[in-house]
Amino acid sequence: MNAATNQAKPSFRLGMLIYDTRYRSLTIQIVALMLFMLGVAWLISNASQNLAALGKPLSFGFLFDPSGYDINQRLIEYDSQSSHGRAALVGILNTLLVALMGCILATIVGVIVGVARLSHNWIISRLTGFYVEGFRNVPVLLWIVLFMAVFIENLPAPRAFRAGDASMQLGDTVAFTNRGFYVPKPIFEAGSMAVVIVFLLSLVAIFFVRRWARARQEATGEILPVFWISLGIFVVPVVAVFFFMGSPITLEYPALKGFNFKGGLHMRNSLIALWLALSLYTAAFIAEAVRAGIMSVSHGQSEAAFALGLRPGRTMRLIILPQALRVIIPPLISQYLNLTKNSSLAIAVGYMDVTGTLGGITLNQTGREMESLLMLMACYLVISLTVSAFMNWYNNAIKLKER
Repeated sequence: MNAATNQAKPSFRLGMLIYDTRYRSLTIQIVALMLFMLGVAWLISNASQNLAALGKPLSFGFLFDPSGYDINQRLIEYDSQSSHGRAALVGILNTLLVALMGCILATIVGVIVGVARLSHNWIISRLTGFYVEGFRNVPVLLWIVLFMAVFIENLPAPRAFRAGDASMQLGDTVAFTNRGFYVPKPIFEAGSMAVVIVFLLSLVAIFFVRRWARARQEATGEILPVFWISLGIFVVPVVAVFFFMGSPITLEYPALKGFNFKGGLHMRNSLIALWLALSLYTAAFIAEAVRAGIMSVSHGQSEAAFALGLRPGRTMRLIILPQALRVIIPPLISQYLNLTKNSSLAIAVGYMDVTGTLGGITLNQTGREMESLLMLMACYLVISLTVSAFMNWYNNAIKLKER
């Protein structure tokens, strides 16, 4: 028996890499990786030889040359004498701006519409259904152009405000014109940094307080007024520091001077049209994901909550949606990525995102197609991977954990 159990293990042979299941998968992966690397190396070598033959070796020195063109919507200082690299940075920031604004608005609208589609009210459910089907089945480019056309053709020109045919809104602080939206602009003076720091610390404190309240509720069953506590933490410290520092943050209001509005923050129609079109289009898909997630939760969960005396709103917020998130989050990640990549259609309405700057004017002026496109692809890849990583982390944080 000892001889049978202590048999020597067979020695390793090269044939085991193919016929032995312990090594076969590893062999296939190594071979596939080698073939992929050889293919990439061949493509790079071929591209380098062709570029050298055309007298355009791979170089990124053009990023330091003056751009020679203006960008109408920008978040940082820029003029026509700035470098192509700074123009690309302005475009990246514009892309991130519309992507962030779009994801926030699309999520809010999508959740509201997704819940409303399950309403027992016939009118509400049919109207939301019409919205979802209408936006989902029309290309997003058409919605972008339509919103832009509506703003240009229907909003008044600045001269209409001088003639009295149009008026500013919200106490003469906001102006909607066919040249864009003019809103108050915050001015940060000395001492404003303290207010900003307190504001950020308040957000951190709210996060930990809500986390503590949730743990307390799970341990004792006691429900604390989290909303009012969070509101107090959010408002009281910021307001106290704001007045203590002598009101260091003021607002600059737009005013009609000459032939146009001056002052304030100018949000061009191209930005607003792109933002609304992408948000409402993506919200239609998010609404279907929310509806599917809610329907995946057993109806007995709602009945049990109602039997315990919970109101419908609290039942949806505390019981249904937390369980539905495991179904909602994965498609939600895809919709965020789609919205970010669809922002490349901004050139249709003249909004200068990274596709319009680096992949448009810079590419045409410098003739550096390979370098511009590689950098443009890298920008979208980094943005998409960052969004995906954050959302996957959030998905793992809120998923149901078995005890």
